[in-house]
Amino acid sequence: MDETVVLRARTRASADRVRRALTDATELATWLAEHAEVELPDRFAFWGRHTPEGDAPHQTLRHADEHSLRFDWAVGGEDTTVEIAWSAQDGGTLVTLSQSHFPGWGVAVAETSVLGHLYTYWCLSLANLVDHVEGRPLTPKVDFTSTAMRGEVLIDAPTEAVARSLVDAGEYSRWFGAKIDIEAWEGGRVAMGGFDHDPHPAKVVDFEPGKRMGVDWHGMVSTWELAESGGATRLTFVQSGFDTGQPPYAAWAGWLSGVAELRRYHELPDWRPIWLRPEVPGLPEGVLSGS
Repeated sequence: MDETVVLRARTRASADRVRRALTDATELATWLAEHAEVELPDRFAFWGRHTPEGDAPHQTLRHADEHSLRFDWAVGGEDTTVEIAWSAQDGGTLVTLSQSHFPGWGVAVAETSVLGHLYTYWCLSLANLVDHVEGRPLTPKVDFTSTAMRGEVLIDAPTEAVARSLVDAGEYSRWFGAKIDIEAWEGGRVAMGGFDHDPHPAKVVDFEPGKRMGVDWHGMVSTWELAESGGATRLTFVQSGFDTGQPPYAAWAGWLSGVAELRRYHELPDWRPIWLRPEVPGLPEGVLSGS
């Protein structure tokens, strides 16, 4: 049964700054999509290679005011509805986004429907919105026209600290927002939600302490590699080994949104997660961590 996903992200930027980023075509084409057109109150559209089924604009604006907008989005063979609202909170802004026609966590993990991509697509998009309005570099977006999944970011932190946060389960759970168990050695296990919740954990297939780790998620291999770069750390990450006829875009977007928070975790001295607890139909108990 199709249901609605609700995401909540917080930023230090003002509500007016967030509104401008959400309703100005030039800004949308920076943090959200390859192309955008906005003429309120009549038009709100985005498309291109960073948008699922982005061959052309498929949005129809239904409502817009100073605090929210709502549009229909024809995607995955469904007329879905997206609502985005922003409000001042604790000296910053809370952004709330809902996406209808989510097919459930199981379908999202199986990567069998474009509708299952929308949860992590919006996670990455909101993470980039927050960094955009706070004047920070963006995280690479998903290219839905390509099966090449490779990205690179520079993290302003020592390599040793970044490496530790990628293999220490406690640290990883803090910045990624999901509980994880990690055995950081070749042949070790990795389980989202923890070993108690995952009877079939992934396997570490490549590990060089402080430098590189490859994890086989039952056929799809995710690899990260670190290198010192002028006192900062260059993180290169790749997804490989998957069926190119069914690219794992949802998993890739989820990892990219995690990388955005990893950068913030290391670079902001008063870091706090941008995320408040989401509403994700079918998400197993115990997977998420934090508030």
